[in-house]
Amino acid sequence: QLQLVESGGGLVQPGGSLRLSCAASGFTLDSYTIGWFRQAPGKEREGVSWIRTSGSDTKYADSVKGRFTISRDNRRNTVYLQMSSLKPEDTAVYYCAATRFGSDFQLLQPLLYHYWGQGTQVTVSS
Repeated sequence: QLQLVESGGGLVQPGGSLRLSCAASGFTLDSYTIGWFRQAPGKEREGVSWIRTSGSDTKYADSVKGRFTISRDNRRNTVYLQMSSLKPEDTAVYYCAATRFGSDFQLLQPLLYHYWGQGTQVTVSS
């Protein structure tokens, strides 16, 4: 069974850091573009970042650019999202997802992704 599992969420103070992990089981991630998304209460799911199969091409939403870094380790079948300088507005459930399709301009759109994890809660609060 194809499955993505996120981990690493939690409660952190403003200005703090967290590293999220997205691990795959039942398939290998190295042929998939992986995206990170988040959804805050009462809001739509929004794209945060994505990374191509090789790891050399990445993109970030303007709201996280310069603070978040996406990376992947295909040997470990895992993708990471390093989050720094966290703000209260970063509070959300964070999801990873996998797709084999999409242009650079489309990949922050959730509808392009076929496989999704269950999400991990990130709360930024003092």
